[in-house]
Amino acid sequence: MASTRVGYSIIFTINSLLAWLMRTRWAIHALEKLTYDYLKMDCPSGKCYGVLAVHRFSFALSLFHAILALSLIGVKDTRTNRASIQNGWWGPKFLLWISLIFVSFAIPNEFFIFWSNYISLIGGSIFILVGLVLLVDFAHTWSETCLDRWEASQSNTWKYILLASTLGMYIASITFTVLLLVFFTGSKCVLNNVFLSIHSVLVVAITVLCISPSVQDANPKSGLAQASMVAAYCTYLTASAIINKDDENGECNAISGGYLASHTSTIVLGALFTLLAIAYSTTRAATQSKALVGKNKSKIEISGGEFHALENDTNDANENVISNQPKSSDNIRTQALLAAVEAGSLPASALQDAQDEAENENENDHDEDVINSEANDDEKSGTKYNYSWFHIVFILASMYVAMLLTDWNKIQSGSDNENGDQLVRIGRSPAAMWVRMISAWLCYFIYIWTLVAPVFFPDRFEGLH
Repeated sequence: MASTRVGYSIIFTINSLLAWLMRTRWAIHALEKLTYDYLKMDCPSGKCYGVLAVHRFSFALSLFHAILALSLIGVKDTRTNRASIQNGWWGPKFLLWISLIFVSFAIPNEFFIFWSNYISLIGGSIFILVGLVLLVDFAHTWSETCLDRWEASQSNTWKYILLASTLGMYIASITFTVLLLVFFTGSKCVLNNVFLSIHSVLVVAITVLCISPSVQDANPKSGLAQASMVAAYCTYLTASAIINKDDENGECNAISGGYLASHTSTIVLGALFTLLAIAYSTTRAATQSKALVGKNKSKIEISGGEFHALENDTNDANENVISNQPKSSDNIRTQALLAAVEAGSLPASALQDAQDEAENENENDHDEDVINSEANDDEKSGTKYNYSWFHIVFILASMYVAMLLTDWNKIQSGSDNENGDQLVRIGRSPAAMWVRMISAWLCYFIYIWTLVAPVFFPDRFEGLH
């Protein structure tokens, strides 16, 4: 159900907002007071209280979805009793989520230091990979949808939408790349120069490759629309990596003094991408598994003593899925009426009357089924997406958001201070920069593979022609 996915997305959004609030000064001071001596630690400026609180919210939401994922393994349709856990029981689930948040604050700091440095880091990285695959998939889907609707309609609206989106993303990519070259490169900025050189070469490469004759022959729907979307997102990743890169002298970062603004923009754009990736990943299976259900009624026409079955087009019949099997009694009755009319014992109108009566009964049954299904659910015959995978995506997303909010910081713990208290240091690690850059390169690689795979393996991609 769509409402179910919306409900979980709301919980995810609220949890992310609460985690983000933990980075504010008033929240850090409140945590120092409320946790008393149980979570006391020697921490510069109290920063670690907020960072560990972010991971506590991430852990609570991850555990919440892990419990649901385990409880929903093997659920194929809503006739299974456990399906109600996914689509209902919102009150108990909300209380469970809140309870897990409180429980997370009772767990010692050492666990969350380990959680942030390893578990959350790995989970966030996996979500990035999943997100990149979804981005490339969405790029192809968007282009193909626009092309199909343009061909199906007599209007050029979808043509202009496709052209405008493609041109807009290319303009944005080129503009930001030029700005990065102007303000973040120089003779001493070797790493920035390498990053931007590789990025520029790859943008040109995918642009030329997507319109090359061999790729076009293998996949005629491939084009600049997909390449522009990949280029725009990879430009964002490259810019985010370079802007948030440490630069003590400020020679390779023209806005090094505006770290807060750049960091905030990174969080906002990253959070937006996360929500879109979650929405797309949890609905992709549903859109893929939807069956086009159509009526294929055959109407019998009587003309000059001959009977002709007027059926739907063969191609349409092959594409549609027949959901209701005809009853054997209906076939026998129809055959008997046909024989009686042919023998002259019954008028031809009797056959038409019988058919109209059968259609009325089918429509009444169909209306009752529709009313019942709408009142209950639309997954009685089968779920539209895998419930367990749905929650696994949320687990990975919550870890990614935690790493995003903490800028992929490395947390170190010790007890070497004079008072013997727990000493926690949080420092900006190069992980944030490298995660973004490697993600951009992986995105390019995945997209290039989708272009060349039909060329190298044409037998597996015959449906693209």
